[in-house]
Amino acid sequence: MKKSEASQGQSAPELISKRIAELEDWRGKTLDRMRRLIKQADPDVVEEWKWRGVPVWSHHGIVCTGETYKSVVKLTFARGATIPDPSGLFNSSLEGNTRRAIDIHEGEQVDASAFKALVKAAVARNAQPAKKR
Repeated sequence: MKKSEASQGQSAPELISKRIAELEDWRGKTLDRMRRLIKQADPDVVEEWKWRGVPVWSHHGIVCTGETYKSVVKLTFARGATIPDPSGLFNSSLEGNTRRAIDIHEGEQVDASAFKALVKAAVARNAQPAKKR
C-alpha cells in the first residue's frame, strides 16, 4: 500500500482492514485473528498505520506491530524484552535488549490467552513512568 493511499482520507483501521482483505491467504486470516485478540485484550488500543504500511497497535506507546512477509506474520512487541512471557510465545528477535517478536507460520496457532496476557503486559509496561521502565 502506498503512502499516498493513507493520505486519501482513509483511517488507520480502514487501511489495516484493507491490508487484511488484500492478503487472500492464511496471512490475512492470521493477521485478522491477532488483531481481534489485541482488541479483546485492550479495548482502548489505538490502531495506527506507519512506516509505509505497517499496522501498529498503541496504548501509552507502541504495543506491537503486525508485519506480513511471504512465509510469516510477525508481531513485534516494542518493549517485549521487558515483559514476562511465561508461555514462551516470543520466538524471534530474541537477541536484542528491547524488542521481541512472535513469528507465525502457516498452520500455526498462537495460544489466545497467552497472547492476550502479553498484550496486557505490554500496555501495563507502557503506562509505567519512564524511570520505572
